[in-house]
Amino acid sequence: MGKVLGIVCEYNPFHNGHLYHLEQSKKATGSNYVVAIMSGNFTQRGSTAIIDKWSRTEAALKCGVDLVIELPVLYATSSAENFAYGAIHILDSLKIVDYLGFGSETSDIEALSNIADILHKEPKVYKNILADELKKGDSFPKARENALLTYLGNDKRYANVLSSPNNILGIEYIKALKKYKSNITPISITRFEAGYNDLNYSGNIASATAIRNIIKNGNFDIARRLLPPPSYGILMDNIKQGHIIPDLSVFERQIIYNLRKMSTEEIAELPDVTEGLEFSIKKVANSCNTIHEFLTLIKSKRYTSTRLQRILLYSLLGITKKDIALSKKVNPYVRVLGLNNRGKFIISEIAKANPRLEIITSVKRFTDKSTNKNLKLMLDKDIFATNVYTIGYDFNSCNNLDFTKKIVTI
Repeated sequence: MGKVLGIVCEYNPFHNGHLYHLEQSKKATGSNYVVAIMSGNFTQRGSTAIIDKWSRTEAALKCGVDLVIELPVLYATSSAENFAYGAIHILDSLKIVDYLGFGSETSDIEALSNIADILHKEPKVYKNILADELKKGDSFPKARENALLTYLGNDKRYANVLSSPNNILGIEYIKALKKYKSNITPISITRFEAGYNDLNYSGNIASATAIRNIIKNGNFDIARRLLPPPSYGILMDNIKQGHIIPDLSVFERQIIYNLRKMSTEEIAELPDVTEGLEFSIKKVANSCNTIHEFLTLIKSKRYTSTRLQRILLYSLLGITKKDIALSKKVNPYVRVLGLNNRGKFIISEIAKANPRLEIITSVKRFTDKSTNKNLKLMLDKDIFATNVYTIGYDFNSCNNLDFTKKIVTI
């Protein structure tokens, strides 16, 4: 059937940098087909997708992707490790993907793979160094970075790699490939002009973070230069409909309400809450009204703002440690969000390659017929996440879109 390229993405929104990455990945691998594993309505950094998952699916299909599969919310809003494990688990289960293409600040796959190997095997010497670093009170990502550098002899080659968030995600993807003993080959496409979370822009390239800020500030003429025409048109349609969710602050009243209502024991059951953090969360939630105020009061060297935002998101969506533990044990389903004619062919090849794989093309049919309680629970979380997301619409908010929205077809 030719070569198949897999991409893990948020496309929040789909911009010119994404188009460049997609085209360069296809060129580098000689791939004939592209499968994207895309986050739904909430993201890994503990925030919202600026437009809904079906709109972003349409943009992806119109810009060169053939099949879009949803990354379940239990992975999409999780730590980088579980985010990568979920996405790679799904890609590997398809049994037809040849390459994984991701963007990073380096094309040094060997360096990324060497680091991933350490994290996968966790040598005793490395674990001891990490334990010592954690005692210094730094956040886990910082402690892990310091431990890796010490273990690797403070080699500048690795220091440059470990300082970039996009490289870290690449490392997690490769680590997940090793975990599942996957035959998928990873390739890295070096980012150019706009860095991860860079608020500046030049020419027609900017980071997704910068673009969301530009949109939030109403600078649509600038946004037009930074997005491919199909993506820009879809974005503007959503803005006209009042269906745009700039960030998590849209839900801050609900979040503060939830935290004030929850007991410290319930807060302690939220993922990423450790070492008595629940007491600080409860105290701060009882004395603030906004997410910005909450993060300002509680942020410390020990806890990154991204981790804290994820905790706030978990409280909004009712996600617990037990749910995340479940996500690490199950073989996730394949929920199709959209496809073109080439995507239909890919689906038929997936069904042949892995007949036992749960492929969801109708949520109602799946919920009515499936006897797998764990997968139904995971899907219930996706359904609830969409129902919460639409509360943020300015008007025409609808419930149960996962049942009524059809697969996007191009």
